[in-house]
Amino acid sequence: MAEMRYGLKLSQNATIDELRAVWRVADEAGFDHCWCMDHLASLGPADDGAIFEAWALLAGMAVATSRTRIGCMVTGNTYRHPAVLAKAAVTVDHLSGGRLEFGLGAGWAENEHTMLGLPFGSRGDRADWLEEACQIIRSLWTQERTSFDGKNYKLTGAVAEPKPVQRPYPPIWIGGSGRQRTLRITARYADVWNAAGGSAEDVAEASAVLDQRCAEIGRDPAEIRRSVQVRVAEANDEVVSLAESYRAVGVTEIVLILSNQDPGKQAEQVAALLPRLRAIG
Repeated sequence: MAEMRYGLKLSQNATIDELRAVWRVADEAGFDHCWCMDHLASLGPADDGAIFEAWALLAGMAVATSRTRIGCMVTGNTYRHPAVLAKAAVTVDHLSGGRLEFGLGAGWAENEHTMLGLPFGSRGDRADWLEEACQIIRSLWTQERTSFDGKNYKLTGAVAEPKPVQRPYPPIWIGGSGRQRTLRITARYADVWNAAGGSAEDVAEASAVLDQRCAEIGRDPAEIRRSVQVRVAEANDEVVSLAESYRAVGVTEIVLILSNQDPGKQAEQVAALLPRLRAIG
C-alpha cells in the first residue's frame, strides 16, 4: 500500500487572512496537500455567509505556497462549462509549477442552482453531465483539438493551449459514493476516489463496490488511490485513531477539515500531530 498522505482543508465563512494562515501552515509544516471547497453560497441554515470563488482561491494558493499540492475538494461540475473548468485548471497548474490536484464531483446544492438559474436536473442528469465533462476535460488536456457530440455538451474543433504542466494531466479526484453511477465514473476516469466521510466500515464497503466497478471495465483497482475527508473538532488522539482505522481499510489520502473557529491556530495544532500521523504508514 502507498504511503499515507495528509492534507488540510478550510471550507467556508473564512476571511482571506484566515485562508492565507492555513495555506502557510500547510506549506511550511509539510502537509502533502491543501484544499478549498467549491460553493457559491454558504452551507448550513444560513446561505448568506462570506464565501469566495474556488478557482480564484486556487490561483491565490498557487502563488502563496511553494511546496504543498493544492486542490478543490471538490469542484461542482454544474457550475462551469467543462472547457472553462479545464482552462482554469491548466492556469492553476502552471501558476503552481505543476502542483494541482484536480477534484471534481457531480454537484448537489440545489439552492445555489435555483437562486442563479443554473440547471440542476435529476441525480441521473448530473451524473451524465459529470461523465461527459470527464471525457471533455481529459481530451482538452491531451489532444490538439477536441470535438465532442454529447447529449449535454458539444464542442467543435476546440483548441486548449497550453497543456498542463503535469503529463498527461493533473491527478483527477472524483468525489461521491453513488454505487450505480458515481463509482462507475470513478472507475473509468479517476486517479483518486474521495469519500466525503463516514466510518471506516462505510468507506470500506463503498471501496469494495469501486473495486467491482473497476473489474467490470478491466481496470486494476490498485490504480485508484482511496481518500476520505475528516472533520477535526480538536487535534487529539481521536484524529490519530481515526486515521489508523482508515488506513486499515486501504485509505491512503486523508483530508483534515478545519473548523472556522481560529482556523490558523487549529491548523498549527493539527500540524503538531503530523509526526504521529506519518508514523501510521
